[in-house]
Amino acid sequence: MAAVKPTLVIPVENQVRELEPKLLLACIAARRGFPSIIGPRREVEIRIDLFPWSMYLSKSMTIRSLLMFYITRKLNHGIVTWDEEALVHLPASTYFSRRLSPRAIRYVSHLFAWGEDNAELWRRYPALPSGLPIHVTGNPRSDLLRPEMRRFYESEVEALRRTHGDFILMNTNFNHVNAFYPGLNLFRPVQRPGERPKFGRAARGMSRDYAVGLRDHKQAIFEHFQRLIPALEQAFPKHTIVVRPHPTENQEIYRGIAAQCSRVRVTNEGNVVPWLLATRALVHNGCTTGVEAYVLRVPAVSYRATVNETYDYGFYRLPNLVSHQCFSFEELRVTLEKILAGELGPADGDERRTLIDRHLAGLEGPMACERIVDIIEEIAERGFQAPEPTPLDRLERWLVTRGLRLARRYISRIPGAHHKPEFQRHRYPGASLDELRRRLARFQQLLGDRKNLQIEEIFDDIYLIRG
Repeated sequence: MAAVKPTLVIPVENQVRELEPKLLLACIAARRGFPSIIGPRREVEIRIDLFPWSMYLSKSMTIRSLLMFYITRKLNHGIVTWDEEALVHLPASTYFSRRLSPRAIRYVSHLFAWGEDNAELWRRYPALPSGLPIHVTGNPRSDLLRPEMRRFYESEVEALRRTHGDFILMNTNFNHVNAFYPGLNLFRPVQRPGERPKFGRAARGMSRDYAVGLRDHKQAIFEHFQRLIPALEQAFPKHTIVVRPHPTENQEIYRGIAAQCSRVRVTNEGNVVPWLLATRALVHNGCTTGVEAYVLRVPAVSYRATVNETYDYGFYRLPNLVSHQCFSFEELRVTLEKILAGELGPADGDERRTLIDRHLAGLEGPMACERIVDIIEEIAERGFQAPEPTPLDRLERWLVTRGLRLARRYISRIPGAHHKPEFQRHRYPGASLDELRRRLARFQQLLGDRKNLQIEEIFDDIYLIRG
């Protein structure tokens, strides 16, 4: 008798970055007989007790995941995980304390790594459970960078070019010092002069010395980028300057700068891939978008007017090394002129290619989504349900279910920026059933798949996809 296939529960935290790659994963899973439930992370998690027997695909293993993992396993669901932040990652010791919880990881049955660099990082983790499988699959986000999948964004690319003409894209990643809420920064604002600032959420797992140094470095770069925006507009009068802030940044300071300019636009609309395909050049500093630009063969420049090798190569090494690097505005201006004139293309060379191959699996051969579903199929065939529950297990499951019912009623009142409705709308503005249906149809067309997929909204913004 064929093994029963679990439903895949696929939470999405930052819609512009994660939704489409995870839709592709759900599409490929549905072709193989796995239904998927996909929607905003918080809303999905507080409804986990309402879903059928499932495999929960987590995007992290931090201390914040611990309660959810406990609940998920008490409800007899399985847990597999990748780390959304493990492509461009902190130095090992800081990464371990910030991104991995020794208690949370014990609930995980399988790990999916971006590439060999990510897998090796996890193997070095002192609290890695013995025998926990690490699969070098790649990540669904990298699937959308592959040549055969880029046509998914054809209409968006054409629309962006019609709207903005020739434009230079500036991607920022200053959420450590310019977060949507001040409490999400590395340090909270002080109440009185001379007061020692308290850690913000971004500093979780860091030593104070490391967090102070990172704050000072990011603040210096942030100030350079604020001056850079109007300088680029003036230096390139035939081009629009499009500023795309990090998904969890506060955009107000950029909008204030744009209001003083005539050809500066600030937007976080949609996935970054069509923006990269539509732009003439990308300017960034240590941003994952620099890696995506390299894979897409889009000229990218890392603007390093402030240098601190501890952070530039201990944290942001990969995106900086696969980009052209400029250390002054004049050097940046000349480099961009060459790119815009067609005299200089994307950063290239054997060393960069070797670096990317080590960090990103799934760029050739089977896609990352296919590799991940292969593993899930193997897990399902072996079965992962817990033994027959004891009376204590049944009591704990009842208590978990009651707790989730209360959470659904009072979630917006829970203290903390992450629970505020406006922050949730910022990270996940939502997508209609018709939008998702169109995107799934486009994926199927690219995959050459004629299977009739069904999608239905089962809760607000939460969708069930199945074959």
